[in-house]
Amino acid sequence: MNPTPHIRYVAAKRSAGHRRFVMLAGSMALVAAACSSGSKSITDAGNKDTKAPIVTTAAATTAAATGTTATPSSGATAGTAATTAAPGTAATTTPAPTVAPSTTTSTPLANLPKCDTTALAAATGTVNITYWDALGSTQLQGSLKKLTDLYNTSQAKVHVIIQEQNAYETAIDGYLQANQDGRPDIVMTPEYAFTQIKDTKSVVPIDACATSSKFDKSPYVPATLAEYAAGGVLWSMPFNVSNPVLYYNRKAFTAAGLDPNKPPATLEELQADSKKIVEAKASTYGVAFDTGFDSGGGWYTEQWFAKSGDFYADNQNGRSAPATKVNIDDATGVALMTYLQSMVSSKLAVNVGANDSGQDTLLKMADKTQPAAMSINTSAGLAQVLTILKAGTFPGLTVDDIGIGPMPGPAAQPGVNVGGASLWIVDHKNDAKAAAAWDYIQFLTNAQSQSTWAADTGYVPSRKDSTELDPLKTTYANDSRFAVAFDQLLATPNIPSSAGPALGPQREVRKLVATAMAAILGGADPQTSLTDAAKQSDALIAQYSQQVGG
Repeated sequence: MNPTPHIRYVAAKRSAGHRRFVMLAGSMALVAAACSSGSKSITDAGNKDTKAPIVTTAAATTAAATGTTATPSSGATAGTAATTAAPGTAATTTPAPTVAPSTTTSTPLANLPKCDTTALAAATGTVNITYWDALGSTQLQGSLKKLTDLYNTSQAKVHVIIQEQNAYETAIDGYLQANQDGRPDIVMTPEYAFTQIKDTKSVVPIDACATSSKFDKSPYVPATLAEYAAGGVLWSMPFNVSNPVLYYNRKAFTAAGLDPNKPPATLEELQADSKKIVEAKASTYGVAFDTGFDSGGGWYTEQWFAKSGDFYADNQNGRSAPATKVNIDDATGVALMTYLQSMVSSKLAVNVGANDSGQDTLLKMADKTQPAAMSINTSAGLAQVLTILKAGTFPGLTVDDIGIGPMPGPAAQPGVNVGGASLWIVDHKNDAKAAAAWDYIQFLTNAQSQSTWAADTGYVPSRKDSTELDPLKTTYANDSRFAVAFDQLLATPNIPSSAGPALGPQREVRKLVATAMAAILGGADPQTSLTDAAKQSDALIAQYSQQVGG
């Protein structure tokens, strides 16, 4: 993986699948043409928490055989959260109770690269550091440059040189292929590269610097830190945070007799609301799904496992110890895929395919011929969606027609996994450079910088106190839809399954799951398809473990 009214970027094609937003000249015209024409490219285009599975495999299989819509249901939940925001109303959240994570295998900081933060004060002259940024958008790059210029001019000890990589994949591949001398002092990578970067043994863990400087991590949203921690160590610092939310057409809800201020919170409610919308002919489909590996087919699947209180992989998603296998073909996965399949086969939902543009489900909501009333998409796209609607790009659909709700899940489990990217300090055996990198990272993630960054770009702030400062405070007050993603993040329960999977070949595993989902939505057997994807995933994990010596 957000938004604010100040954003001026649009979801664009994901280079190898990373969630980035790029300003494209003429993109609005292309979007308008695609939707208004009803184009075919749009319409065709081991360890677990001690709770019951959402649906037994037998129940899921029965539903598939009878052609009914199997709705994953919950066992006990760790807490509930309802966050609903309509224009002019305040988003409200019922926080989930905090549950202490179970014990994990800790990695003593004494065994990891050191970070002497006092070395910066002792350095002679200015310490120059390089930063590989991978945001890929002119708009986002501009926002980062403004913050960096402010940092560079505010003090004389550190000077940051940004070296734009233009895409997450460019940064990841460039980092992995370079020798240590060819690597920067700071590198930005997405959440799905976490384990891969950690296992290079080429970085200084953030916790080493935080311990040295007695840094207070308490203002940060716990879920943002948990995403980038393993073995009891915080390895990288969350910076640009995103998560999935539900976009819905308020007019379609009203026409179907539904409350436009009460979007569905669970998959069961998503099914029921879709049925009413379709039967009332308020929209052709209730919801648009996609099978993109960095959206519906991969990232969202991980979210749904977390919302079920289930682990996507063994060893607590690979965070208490390296994962050896995935659980995607267990009762949770089969029930989920059976539900999605039956939603599509019953025409309550439409599958738009691989979602190469990153916005195909949103386009389906604006389709003049066969629209969907709802879609799940990244929170980072909200501002641009509203900007396009305000410009009159899609007649009949206005800014006030768009509602935002939390991502519906298999249970009433609140919260989401963290998306977006984090910042790593590269180990060059240079105390002054490591200390300088840490000083800059502290600046980028302080309360004021995160408020400015979130208001300017639409990303979710990584810390709670950012919302108490302008410009973000005013942004959330003026339009509560922008606060939904942040409130959803706050509601994430502090239990092990809430942290997303940390797999070495996570990008490749997502692609396998996405391929399986595409086959399932096309009519393939859920259990067979998932079992095949799981076997291939386990082989990739074993190969990766052998390569890194795990």
